Amino acid sequence: MSRDRLLVLAACYLAILSVGENSTAIMAALPAMTSGLGLGPATVEWIVNAYLLASAVFIVLGGDAADRFGARRSSAAGIALFALASLIIALAADGAMVVGARALQGVGAAFAVAGTLAAVSETAASGSDRGRMIGAWTGFLMLGFSIGPLVGGAVTHYAGWRVNFWLNVAVMIPAATTLWLNPGNAGKPSRGGDWLGLGLLALFMVALVHGLRATATAVADPAGAIAPLSLAAIAFAALFRIETRHQRPLVDFGLFRSRNFALACALAFLLMSCIMAVLLYYNLFAQSSAGLGRTPIAAGLSLMPMSAALFGFARAAPWLSAKIGLRPMMAGGSLLLALGCAIAWASATDAGFMALLLGLCAVGAGIALPYASAPRIGLAALLPNETGKGSGVLNSCSFLGGTVGVTGGGIAFGLAGFRGVLALVGLSALLIAGLSLAIRDQESPKAPTGPELLGS
Repeated sequence: MSRDRLLVLAACYLAILSVGENSTAIMAALPAMTSGLGLGPATVEWIVNAYLLASAVFIVLGGDAADRFGARRSSAAGIALFALASLIIALAADGAMVVGARALQGVGAAFAVAGTLAAVSETAASGSDRGRMIGAWTGFLMLGFSIGPLVGGAVTHYAGWRVNFWLNVAVMIPAATTLWLNPGNAGKPSRGGDWLGLGLLALFMVALVHGLRATATAVADPAGAIAPLSLAAIAFAALFRIETRHQRPLVDFGLFRSRNFALACALAFLLMSCIMAVLLYYNLFAQSSAGLGRTPIAAGLSLMPMSAALFGFARAAPWLSAKIGLRPMMAGGSLLLALGCAIAWASATDAGFMALLLGLCAVGAGIALPYASAPRIGLAALLPNETGKGSGVLNSCSFLGGTVGVTGGGIAFGLAGFRGVLALVGLSALLIAGLSLAIRDQESPKAPTGPELLGS
């Protein structure tokens, strides 16, 4: 492989590692941010949700930008925006600045994630190379998610919470520069943009998350849940109607003609909801006096077995798939996830700490095997000129799944603590296994013609 390709891959992997790490490192930094900036509970909640929702909405636009302007240039722009937003947070004087910059950071992450995935796919010389490279991309993302609490806790403890965001700036600038200086394919610029589609997508996602959060108090205030969920349904129906008739839709529902692509999106949604729920609520459980009573650093260290499993099994997924078959490997991983949840549920006490770590290790492996394969399955079912937009849709489903996982996990955590979260993730694992078995072998992408187009 040429030096330029190696540099591009290194920049993509470094950027996606930093994006993943930032997504969870802030969880460990939030208590210090709360006391330092005098944040209220609502502001703290929006610091998390503003990032996830902005990422979920704009990542489809990021995928479209990768197709129109080139994956590497689009990635570089997103990474640079992420660095700028991190700089604003590092200098923030109040909670409003942090929330606004977190939303901006989410937009940058959207372009960076969609663009780097398309850039990695573009850089591959063959199908087997593409599988290994996308597996590595997913592995670095997973590694970032899992080490985030440890890095965030350690940096916050020893250097202060602002340093977490200064580190983002230091890492992102070299990655953005490398991708900008190695532009690769130029893309196919076109006029206009689907701004109505973007607005409806944002309305659907925000209303959906708000409605799901309100279900926790639906008995006392049913209208508080029914109204936003109804608005989400109306927004989605309008989005579907408009996008299936748009000449250049932001959300191309025609991609879902592919069974494997649709399944890959569903898997990405469920698996990200699982990992975000486990990581966030384990940290709350581990650091609370009613839970394990660990320090932020100790809680992060206890996630190292899960971190190693996430990264190692994501890297091993293509090899295991070749040995035992894609469907058995993914379904087996899903059942391992369910087993890990059962072990962790049974040992979620200080006395059962070592067994809890074993369960979390199995959870990491069980998530990594199907999640590392989902993007490869989805993109392999598309035409080459659809990979940017396809990666945007895939990752939008993934980020939305993370938001839903945080929301649903919060309800379960409030009702039954961390064991409730594990039970929810365990049930999701069984659904993931069923979806994995429904994947078709070697589905070939086909160009749409005439009545095959949705809405024709």
